[in-house]
Amino acid sequence: MYVLLLSIHGLIRGHDLELGRDADTGGQTKYVVDLARALAERPDISRVDLVTRRVIDPAVSPDYAEPIEALSEKARIVRIDAGPEGYIPKEQLWDHLDGFVDNLTAFLHDEGRWPGIIHSHYADAGYVGVRLSNLAGIPLVHTGHSLGRDKRQRLLAAGLDGEQIDARYNMVRRIDAEESVLGTADLVITSTHNEIEEQYALYDYYQPERMVVIPPGTDLVQFHPPTENDPPIGLTADVHRFLDEPDKPLILALSRADHRKNIVALLEAYGESPELQALANLLIIAGNRDDIRDLDEGARTVLTDVLLTIDAYDLYGKIAAPKHHRSEEVPEIYRLVARSGGVFINPALTEPFGLTLLEAAASGLPLVATENGGPVDIIGNCKNGLLIDPLDRRAMADALIRVLSDENFRRKLIRNGLTAVRDRYSWQAHAETYRERVAPLTKRAEPIPGTPPLRRRLIYRDRALFTDLDQSLLGNSEGVRRFIEMMRTNKRCANFGIATGRRLDTLLVELKRHGIPVPDVMITSLGTEIHYSAALVVDDFWSEHVDHLWNPRAVRRALEDVPGLVPQRRTEQSRFKIAYHYDPTVAPPVDEITTLLRTRELTVNVIHAFGQFLDVVPIRASKGQALRYVAHRFGIPLEHILVAGGSGADEDMMRGNTLAVVVANRHHEELSQLVEMDNIYFAQEAHALGILEAIEHYDFFGTCSVPGANPGAGQGTVQDVPGTAS
Repeated sequence: MYVLLLSIHGLIRGHDLELGRDADTGGQTKYVVDLARALAERPDISRVDLVTRRVIDPAVSPDYAEPIEALSEKARIVRIDAGPEGYIPKEQLWDHLDGFVDNLTAFLHDEGRWPGIIHSHYADAGYVGVRLSNLAGIPLVHTGHSLGRDKRQRLLAAGLDGEQIDARYNMVRRIDAEESVLGTADLVITSTHNEIEEQYALYDYYQPERMVVIPPGTDLVQFHPPTENDPPIGLTADVHRFLDEPDKPLILALSRADHRKNIVALLEAYGESPELQALANLLIIAGNRDDIRDLDEGARTVLTDVLLTIDAYDLYGKIAAPKHHRSEEVPEIYRLVARSGGVFINPALTEPFGLTLLEAAASGLPLVATENGGPVDIIGNCKNGLLIDPLDRRAMADALIRVLSDENFRRKLIRNGLTAVRDRYSWQAHAETYRERVAPLTKRAEPIPGTPPLRRRLIYRDRALFTDLDQSLLGNSEGVRRFIEMMRTNKRCANFGIATGRRLDTLLVELKRHGIPVPDVMITSLGTEIHYSAALVVDDFWSEHVDHLWNPRAVRRALEDVPGLVPQRRTEQSRFKIAYHYDPTVAPPVDEITTLLRTRELTVNVIHAFGQFLDVVPIRASKGQALRYVAHRFGIPLEHILVAGGSGADEDMMRGNTLAVVVANRHHEELSQLVEMDNIYFAQEAHALGILEAIEHYDFFGTCSVPGANPGAGQGTVQDVPGTAS
């Protein structure tokens, strides 16, 4: 089995993980690295690739610019270019994810091997995973780590405005991507039952039968109880310098400086309890800092509140808050606290899983943790700690006092934790369960055929031009005549394709009426069907491919009573396309129609164009998906493909690595969000003249070449028209 793990944001490398550097470099980065190594240790897995975004930025380590980094003999980190070279937060990645998909597809094509399983981590990777899975027919596994709907609810509860949340966190796109991945994924792996019942249940595509709990593992080599043979712990002096009585037990809180981690409430609970202060000192490890004033707003606010709270309760000499620690020192921090006779606390408002709880337990520490989220499962399984309401400071202090003051109870918790972590939460146990659950999925993989099902002559061209038909190519007879001549002149090196919402029969009628030769490739019915050349050779593989999860009768039943939706005439319907006229004055918003289909567990693409048409097609079908499939079979780089269009149905053809043009008569508001993209040209001319303008703008045929052709042969010497047998 070849497993491809997708984790796109954050800074990921195989050593010295910069955990807590920012909100994007947290537990997920460690999880995926550990998972890759653990899976690669199994003899029944041949390769594990952890794919992330390549970052070339003087502000971060050059490690993140290396295209390939070996993790072990069978595991590696693969870094793929996407968007600007510099490091940017995940909320700014969305417009670059289509390029990531295209670059990753090109990488796999060059490697000559497709994975048997794609496993995406977080919403942005889910977006990429859905598109790669739908293109290549590879089973998709997903792990959310945190979910947008849950986060949005918590931010609203904290007093933030809904529009503010959506703008700052790109929440609408994130939630839409999460819905899409839940509708597509063959398996969703969660860390806890709470995650399934409380977080995934918020989604339209909530399908618990596709979900399984496989908790993350813990590295039992790194994390172990202190022994007499341990070397001195380097951080001891750095911690003790804060403390008046350094021999007291330590209460450890270790997390990012994030308001959700509830560190200030822990300080207040400690400050309000003289008994707890008499029993133990408090150790706060909250990321790394040189100067609090240089941190991002969230961390700066939390750490400023920490210092103010220490001062308000006059806790000097009782609290240690070192400014720096390295990731490899974290196991020593746990052992330092265990050696002191201390306790680990996670007081977070909510904790999706709680990997630090397992690390602490494996290091010989009893636990006190929030009752919201993953700790419920961990402490329920391990019987090694107490759960608390993170908003009840008195209860928090009482739980810590109970563990610290009752030595027999404390030792029992430690023993329980050590045994249960070894049996339930090792990476070896995780990898074994993982392999068992994904094994049946690999039988569903459908590798893309390598060449088109027709004369190989078509693959000896190094570029292609695809255009929508109505109102893009058509509309100006002189422009059409000049366009045909342009394509004929460059026929030796360029394929010509049409990508349209029309059926094949009506397309052929229009081509004949306007004197347009039959194209080399015809993508029809919104990407649901593909035919080649004047012989109209059908791509049977694509037809079988898009039939995945398609249930047209159920779609029609679901939409039959929706006001403002009127089925289009029969000539606009096809096997894989259900077409409606959409009246925006009567019909519900398109997102509500999409939600209706999702709640019926119908996994489809809903395509809205020009404000008046609404089409439903299979989840694997779209113009963009079909075009990328053809590009793969022809072996043409997407950077050598020019696409022309102008409605919402054309958007996914234009996103990513293709060159694109929106002709002047189709500068429609549906594509207004694409105006800033470098590879999308908004022409001044209309119809075919706009396409010719774009050809000149991109100098599209300037480097036109025929692989393996006689260098002395000129262009335009072949007089047959595009697509005809010659």
